[in-house]
Amino acid sequence: MKEIFINVEDSIKKIYLIEDEIIIEKHEEDMNSPMLEGNIYAGKIQNVLPGMQAAFVNIGSGKNAFIHLRDILPKQDLNLGKKNIQSNVSINELVKPGDSILVQVTRDETYKKGARVSKHISLTGRFFVYMPNTPFIAVSQKITEENKTALKDLISQMIPEETGGIVRTNAENAKKEDIEKDVKELINLWEEMKNLSINNLPRQLYDAGGIIRKYLIDNLDKGLEKIIVCNSKIKEQIVEFLKSEDKDIKIEINKDYLNTSNFQNQLKKIENRKIWLNCGGFITIDRTEALTAIDVNSGKFTGKDNFEDTVFKVNEEATIEIAKQLRMRDIGGIIIIDYIDMHIEENKQKILELIEKELKKDSSKVQIEGFTKLNLLELTRKHIYSV
Repeated sequence: MKEIFINVEDSIKKIYLIEDEIIIEKHEEDMNSPMLEGNIYAGKIQNVLPGMQAAFVNIGSGKNAFIHLRDILPKQDLNLGKKNIQSNVSINELVKPGDSILVQVTRDETYKKGARVSKHISLTGRFFVYMPNTPFIAVSQKITEENKTALKDLISQMIPEETGGIVRTNAENAKKEDIEKDVKELINLWEEMKNLSINNLPRQLYDAGGIIRKYLIDNLDKGLEKIIVCNSKIKEQIVEFLKSEDKDIKIEINKDYLNTSNFQNQLKKIENRKIWLNCGGFITIDRTEALTAIDVNSGKFTGKDNFEDTVFKVNEEATIEIAKQLRMRDIGGIIIIDYIDMHIEENKQKILELIEKELKKDSSKVQIEGFTKLNLLELTRKHIYSV
């Protein structure tokens, strides 16, 4: 059974995805510093940095936001993720201080840095991400090949020429009329936004709704059976949202939903640096600004067979736990895993296949680079929600 629990405590919104009483994901949003990601602003260029091919934009959020040349020039190909960056183009030719600019936040600000913004606007719906300034249609890689072409053709008939977007995984099993409704709402939203006055800059033109709306949109069509909330106010918000999406999902109020020993033990495990494995081994997770380092240790496990089998057993169990932890903690960026050394190449390959299998359960984009010359497994993962 898949459930979502939404709790508000000490001005912190906490969202948990729970499957068969196991916490799969946990996300937080500080109500005193709400998420900006997805919001759209009519901003003003404050200053331009030609040496960095970048500029700072006043969007009215406190710190000036950062925009790079690649986020100003048109995208070249959605499928390949490439952007039309030309070496002979200078950012000075495109923007200057005082210019107005329509941008969307792609990464939230932190206590050290301002938000990252882009001119590549995207409006996210349940089945489609509408990108009005990008004349390409891409399809989620998780959609089967036989359905990709049909969905791409269907969407192309619904959107204006010279616009595009991304067909989401949820569209594969959706009804045509539901997809059409979703796409029309996104197009209408964009048209309304374009007609808004951009006087008195900076000005917010669109509020993406914060973490709750984003999380519900991402999970409505993934077997969600129940939503548990902490109070009637949150329930009213969820009821209105579900009405707008024509979804009928059970909602109940239960502030103490997580106050059982089972859930409390799981929450402690999420926060711990050291996580013990059932076999007696353990992993440690150390997060830095540059990367996340995960170390696998044999701990108390000595095994009953030969050394290589013992090592493989610990690495195998660690792999399953690491995939869970990456998702639960929403760890993003570069991730380095230091497994216990394996001398049999076949065992390394089995570990690679296992982590690939386990990470398919993750809704975030993960790129596995493989083992380095130092026998470290390198991969990258995109944050589901910026923090």
